[in-house]
Amino acid sequence: MNRLKQKYIEQVLPALKKEMNKPNDLAVPRLLKVVVSVGLGSKEANKTKAFESMTEQLKVITGQKPKQTAAKQSIAGFNIRQGEPVGLTVTLRGDRMWEFFDKLVSIVLPRFKDFQGVSRKAFDKSGNYNLGIAEQIVFPEIEYDTIDRVRGLQVTVVTSTKDSKEAMILLEKLGMPFEKEAK
Repeated sequence: MNRLKQKYIEQVLPALKKEMNKPNDLAVPRLLKVVVSVGLGSKEANKTKAFESMTEQLKVITGQKPKQTAAKQSIAGFNIRQGEPVGLTVTLRGDRMWEFFDKLVSIVLPRFKDFQGVSRKAFDKSGNYNLGIAEQIVFPEIEYDTIDRVRGLQVTVVTSTKDSKEAMILLEKLGMPFEKEAK
């Protein structure tokens, strides 16, 4: 069993149940999935090479093959046609989700230069947390010499709660390094 999943079951779940005064384990907030996505845009000179390269990198980072996403509508200003591939996305659930989240909070985020913590304001109205990572090279599996271009990632942590305060408490207890609150 993953180290973070075991921590959730043994420590975080009972603490949240008591703190939030929830009647049973299923009422307590939990992680449902983690979605990692990359937009490749239309400015790429060699799109197929960029997609192949980023597909391999996402596969290495997440342990799962990404799915191509297509443009929903045509936008003339960006030279994008409807149905044209514009990005890659990976949805992680179960053990892969726990492994990725553990790696994110314990290895990747502390590797940022001058890291002060992640924003407390990045929750949406559904209790999900969104985190933008400027460079894929912060992941230890990616070797700088093998990449064609530095690209950013979007990581969305989906929780079972609709309340962003409960979601923040859950992520804090799981080790998410939030920035210190201003006094």
